[in-house]
Amino acid sequence: MLAIFNKEVVQPPQELNSPATPSSKKPKHPEEIVKDFMSCHDPDNAFSVCFGNKSLIAYVRPENSFSMNQRLFCSLDDIYCVFLGSLNNLSSLIKQYGLSKSTNEAMFVVQAYRTLRDRGPYPADQVIKDLDGSFGFVIYDSKAGTVFASLDAYDGVSLYWGIAADGSFVISDNLGVLKESCSKSFAPFPTGCMFHSEQGLMSFEHPTQKMKAMPRIDSEGVMCGANFKVDVHSKVQNMPRVGSEANWAAWGQHA
Repeated sequence: MLAIFNKEVVQPPQELNSPATPSSKKPKHPEEIVKDFMSCHDPDNAFSVCFGNKSLIAYVRPENSFSMNQRLFCSLDDIYCVFLGSLNNLSSLIKQYGLSKSTNEAMFVVQAYRTLRDRGPYPADQVIKDLDGSFGFVIYDSKAGTVFASLDAYDGVSLYWGIAADGSFVISDNLGVLKESCSKSFAPFPTGCMFHSEQGLMSFEHPTQKMKAMPRIDSEGVMCGANFKVDVHSKVQNMPRVGSEANWAAWGQHA
């Protein structure tokens, strides 16, 4: 999968932007990244969805539909989701949310996101922490113009994020795509974390602690984006949530 969002939608963490001057490989522009990505896959098995010049999601169907490493795509009410992996407790989550038995992981994540966005009865970190399994997902809410992404804490699924030539935010499960597209301005998406385009990056495992960027050096000895780790010596200021209007404003805030 591949998703690209321009700077109007997502402001990538500035630490991802490598200070190194690209030598042989320069970062690519979004249209070139998508073209290269799609050219590597069977056109009958892949598609892309464009949202003007602001956002794009490209999806490739898995070769084995019965694999545990699922790759799912769904859209509902202008919310688009690509889900990678599987949830061990999907059945119990479906019952908890009152959803149809035919709901798959991507559909569930969209419904959970809608609940957070519209009513916010629980902190976002608690909702993600309740997901048991190997997973990674990217959600684009085209009506609200927001992006929400998360990756489990167990390295069962990999995601990578980076910055394109025009400053656009790029995220994919394909490491080669990021290497070819973002030059030195990319890194693995941090495990056990979630990212919201308006609220930034936080650990859902340690929501009361801040994230710290650690310089990432590649095999050539060049600074290559940054790895983000939980800062064990920091603490997010506690603030009480106030009713449903808190919603995403309660990101990382615990009473």
